[in-house]
Amino acid sequence: MELSPNSPGAQASRKMWRHAPWPLLMVAAGIAALGVWNLISASRAAHSPLWKAQAYWLGVGLAVCLTIMLVDYRYLLRLAYPIYGVVLVLLIAVKLKGHAAMGAQRWLDLGPMHLQPSELMKIAVILVLARFYHDDPRHKEGYSLFDLWLPWLLVIPPVVLVLKQPDLGTASMIAVVSGSLILFGKLRAWTLVVFAVLGLIGAVLGWGYYSHCNPGIPKAQRPKYCVLLKDYQLKRVSSFLDPEADTLGSGYHASQSLIAVGSGQGWGKGWGEGSQTRLSFLPEQHTDFIFSVWAEERGFFGAVVLVLLYLLMLLLAVGVAVNAREKFGSFIAVGVTAMLFWQVFINIGMVTGMFPVVGVTLPLMSYGGSSVLTVMVGMGLLMNVGMRKYLF
Repeated sequence: MELSPNSPGAQASRKMWRHAPWPLLMVAAGIAALGVWNLISASRAAHSPLWKAQAYWLGVGLAVCLTIMLVDYRYLLRLAYPIYGVVLVLLIAVKLKGHAAMGAQRWLDLGPMHLQPSELMKIAVILVLARFYHDDPRHKEGYSLFDLWLPWLLVIPPVVLVLKQPDLGTASMIAVVSGSLILFGKLRAWTLVVFAVLGLIGAVLGWGYYSHCNPGIPKAQRPKYCVLLKDYQLKRVSSFLDPEADTLGSGYHASQSLIAVGSGQGWGKGWGEGSQTRLSFLPEQHTDFIFSVWAEERGFFGAVVLVLLYLLMLLLAVGVAVNAREKFGSFIAVGVTAMLFWQVFINIGMVTGMFPVVGVTLPLMSYGGSSVLTVMVGMGLLMNVGMRKYLF
């Protein structure tokens, strides 16, 4: 049965599409286009057409985004736990039979592509926590530490599984996005105090762990608990604390990244003219360190423009969260916004020496099919929530 053009249903549908947050998608598309342009330069040294694969995945991601917009996001209420369960099983499958590369076992071999389930877990955790807060009536009263037993039960297993791959960057992302949603869910005052104390204790324990387990201590003299983190992860902390200590070893990535960013000066060296990029001094320049390529070739002002584009995208995403008139949609929007914010913040901080190198990609700029799809799924969810605010 077709709807009459003047029927209430048809009018509501037109209103939804007319008032969808299209500027958000346009800004994301603009960043993605700059990313492909930048990737052409970043992959020239390797004579690899990575930008073509990136453009392909962006096209697939855009199709996924538009498909998600067609279906009312409230249907995901009943699917949140099944989606989480499926992605958790995929993480277990990675541990058992995953594809290993560069000392990490993070991917499932699906023939023409390698799937990284840890990226999908970011979305799965957002959906399942949004479902928890939607169903729980204590949202207005605030939560105690013990009220949050289910969120902890949902968040800890994937964080541990991803750490075991090992992938400290994605595990940290899952943790901080979950933490952002838990904070948004309203905590009682004393719960915040407990979290602050736990954070302080964690910082002290972390420093103690590093002091007893740092790579400068022979393995035979380290305590047994030092197996919790790999040596290369501890070396990244060492190079962050003392960047000049091992510039040809553990500090090489960070050192070359800083050289690339600084050598761009005001206006940059020009597209394809970055020496760090052209001569492949900068490792992983097409993934984690793609911002360094941009800063070297476009300079300080180009870097500022890109940061402002990300800021605009995040402000538009916050607008979707603020204007959401239903709890489940509001938590989804906050979760996706937090995911985008933390990835941008940590990645740029990492390549400019403010944070240790932890392996976090820059949304829509870094090369990677799983990363692109995850961001575009999140964008589709934001668009979906934004266009249906008029239904409430």
